Amino acid sequence: MRIKSHTSSAPSLNKITFPLSFIIFFSVLNGMMFQVAIPDISAEYGLLPSEVSWVMTGYILVFAVGALMYGKLADIYPVKRLITVGLILMNAGSVIGMMSKWYPMVIVARLIQAGGGAAIPALAMIVVTRYFPPNVRGNLLGIIASTVALAAGLGPIMGGFIADLFHWRYLFLLSTATVFAIPFLRRILPDEKKSSHMFDYPGALLISGASLFLLMYVTQGNRLFLAGTVISATYFIFHIKKIRTPFVSPALFAVKHYRNTVITTFLSIGSVFGMLFMVPIMLRELNGIGSDRIGLTLFPGAICAVLAGVLGGRLSDRKGSRFVVSLGSILLAAGFLTLSTVAGQKPWVVALTLIISYSGFAMLQSSLPHTISISLSEEQTGIGMGIYNLLFFISGAFSTAGIGRLLDFGSSGFCLNPFNACLKGWIYSNIFIMLAAVVTASSLLFYITFKNSGDYQSNRTESSHP
Repeated sequence: MRIKSHTSSAPSLNKITFPLSFIIFFSVLNGMMFQVAIPDISAEYGLLPSEVSWVMTGYILVFAVGALMYGKLADIYPVKRLITVGLILMNAGSVIGMMSKWYPMVIVARLIQAGGGAAIPALAMIVVTRYFPPNVRGNLLGIIASTVALAAGLGPIMGGFIADLFHWRYLFLLSTATVFAIPFLRRILPDEKKSSHMFDYPGALLISGASLFLLMYVTQGNRLFLAGTVISATYFIFHIKKIRTPFVSPALFAVKHYRNTVITTFLSIGSVFGMLFMVPIMLRELNGIGSDRIGLTLFPGAICAVLAGVLGGRLSDRKGSRFVVSLGSILLAAGFLTLSTVAGQKPWVVALTLIISYSGFAMLQSSLPHTISISLSEEQTGIGMGIYNLLFFISGAFSTAGIGRLLDFGSSGFCLNPFNACLKGWIYSNIFIMLAAVVTASSLLFYITFKNSGDYQSNRTESSHP
């Protein structure tokens, strides 16, 4: 049997916080840094935009599906073993990338990095939800959310600095710092026994295929990938209904609190990805500033999100995660409406406005996983968090693809926000209003789901930890 979170073998909160934050920081940094290196890689190998895009697209595809796989594997294999394998793979990919001489070698390195790096966010959340009671999870999840925000803010700046001063291959070298965390995590994390449950390989293959085809369809627009998604998903549904231990139990989605929290995550987090995709384009088109100033414009919001994440985590422990989800949603929607008003204004005005949206995002990041963890039994936590992580990335793909198409169509039109005086910024203003509406709808769904569950969290705490 797996070690339960309330046993004496659980790691110390103080001892686990830094190693987890350390590997999460470099995992997120690794994804963000390469965004600014794309032009350099393209120039070095003489690649078309569609060809060089696989540096990011391939990474995201493998990372998203990998997060799901690690979540399920954590229900069977010890977390200590899985996180060790993940870190070794990530560092192996970094070494290969550093030595790469041909573009296919760069892609292989990125895919190996993604296959290992996917373990980090997936297993970090499982460590929190498995080994710590609900009344202290929020604090650690808040620190994780703050670390993600800090790395996301520093990533483009550090990536540009390293690529300009040295070479883009040194971005691979930076990620090898995570190897130093392996001995600490192996000493801190408790020993567990492998579960007797069988791993549903056909189910894993089908859901992986459906997820990959869906992401490919969203990013590439080829209808053959949509057909692959439908076929794989249909076979997966029939498969899990007829075997005893499926990859994903149908009963998981019968849990209303979990199901609706995942939908809330998809809608609200997807809107944030849309904002992060659109704001640099807006600043380049309307303000005519370069990548360095765009990074500086985003940076204040990312730093404030660090503080908001910590605050959100502490509030989750004191007032409940549902309160923080509601607060984060309000801030996020308010931030989008304000961005709709200031689109086309000076960069420093946009930078101040982004603080609101970033803060709301950080609070959602610290509270949504906490809500999911108290919605599920211990046996469902691994795969439940895996699906959460998968949909986290799929929401970003949907949002950026959809907004990209809206921006393609925008040439002239009417601004829905009467307070925006920039005629050129009408399309951006309207999309921000649309994102605010999406966040409002998701928060209403969340509120309706939990409005009659005032004692839900306390009951889950008592039943899970006698």
